[in-house]
Amino acid sequence: MEKVRFMLSFFVLVLAGSLAALSCGSSRGQSQLQAMSLNPAAADAKNYPGGQVQFTATGYYINPTHTVTPQSAIWAACQNGSPTNDVSVTSSGVAQCGANASGDYSIDAWYWGFSHVTCDAIAVCGGRCSQVTASAQLTCP
Repeated sequence: MEKVRFMLSFFVLVLAGSLAALSCGSSRGQSQLQAMSLNPAAADAKNYPGGQVQFTATGYYINPTHTVTPQSAIWAACQNGSPTNDVSVTSSGVAQCGANASGDYSIDAWYWGFSHVTCDAIAVCGGRCSQVTASAQLTCP
């Protein structure tokens, strides 16, 4: 009797493990972020109250019907392929031109959810980040 109980328990554990592995594999594929976009794609700070422009990221996943807005992202302000302090951007995507800012700047966002890949503002602004990224334009007066 003890041997039958052990074999039955072992079988249930193997079956449960197999089902868990299969379900994780199928749902993981649908939840993998493939692309991001930013809205607005271009903005002139003088047309926004207090010069503060709210950029919002949208994430597009493998399953084409699955999008997330707002998509969690890390934000940076760039000019000519390098991070800049002329424009500030908050962790929620609100960008504002500094006192000395003039011309066009890039507001870049990247998804931080891939634990095996890390990027920073230098890599993102320089176009060398292998994570999912998106970019918009901010014009300062």
